[in-house]
Amino acid sequence: MNRYFPLVALVFFAAVPLWLQDQYYLHTLVVAGIFMLAAMSLNLLLGYTGQLSLGHVAFFGIGAYVSALTSLGFDVTVFGRQISVEPWPPFLGLLLGMATAGLCGYLIGKLAFRVRGAYFVIVTISFAEVVRLVALNWVDLTNGPLALPGIPPLTLGFEWTGYVTLWGKAENYYVVLVFIALAYLLMKRLVQSPYGRAMIALRENETLAVSVGVSVTKYLVLAAVVSGAVAGLAGGLYAHYIQIIDPMIFMFLNTVTMVIIVITGGKGTLAGPVVGGLIFGLAPVFLRNYVGPEVQWILYGCLMILIVFILPQGIVPEIERWFNRAKPDRRNDAAGQEGSSVLALARSGRANH
Repeated sequence: MNRYFPLVALVFFAAVPLWLQDQYYLHTLVVAGIFMLAAMSLNLLLGYTGQLSLGHVAFFGIGAYVSALTSLGFDVTVFGRQISVEPWPPFLGLLLGMATAGLCGYLIGKLAFRVRGAYFVIVTISFAEVVRLVALNWVDLTNGPLALPGIPPLTLGFEWTGYVTLWGKAENYYVVLVFIALAYLLMKRLVQSPYGRAMIALRENETLAVSVGVSVTKYLVLAAVVSGAVAGLAGGLYAHYIQIIDPMIFMFLNTVTMVIIVITGGKGTLAGPVVGGLIFGLAPVFLRNYVGPEVQWILYGCLMILIVFILPQGIVPEIERWFNRAKPDRRNDAAGQEGSSVLALARSGRANH
């Protein structure tokens, strides 16, 4: 797509709070943006390495709980030893949650990528269920089903400059927008680097990629670490925005929502999760004005099925195809570049053993 489109889209979304006065719709955009961020992280695994993770919500929840607990402080006994943590600034808690989720991505990647297909899916689902049960039953730490209330909102700044607390929806909207833009740039740099070409090569033909020297474990684990960290960041933003979390954050529906956003928007594209997140984040809100709650979810499901049947590759790839039909030379160049990922790696010699 046009290289200036992301910049135009960023300017447009930055102007939304200036004319959108309805706080409910602004709240919906904030939550949709957080799930866009989570879907972008899943897209790195599903879209660029071809690995379907149905336990991705575990990283989202880990980021939320770690950020919330470090911001609130806690006092817990582990193996007979008392551990007390004073409340940290929320932004540091957010970073720690992101790092913890990335570390979990590394550990799960090292273990889970030894298997493929349905076995990998089962491992990821099992991991998410284990984390959910820990959050539900470790009552001394997580408060269990009673939830963690009173999570402080995000604060920005330093001790010598003073802190700004993000109480309003507009402030949180801009923070989420900035993180989406940063994640977009990170994903773009990654997938266009030799590391990203190696991931795409593994997705297209793993056997051929290995034959030219691509290390399967190395690149898949890298994708899992980055994906887990970004999902943890999204979870931390969710916790500090909603200001209360419970083990329901790990429910399977949240993972399904991320998968729907990625597939309908267009897996393996940078803009796909953004487009999918806008459609499926805002569709229930607009349907609410015209139909009852029961019909809303029926129409929601029909919309998803319709998009998958009419646009099996997703919305963004189809839009790109329309653009390329008007510019046949660019279309041929793009097809040639995408179809030769493995050969390009072999020629450049950048794939590491």
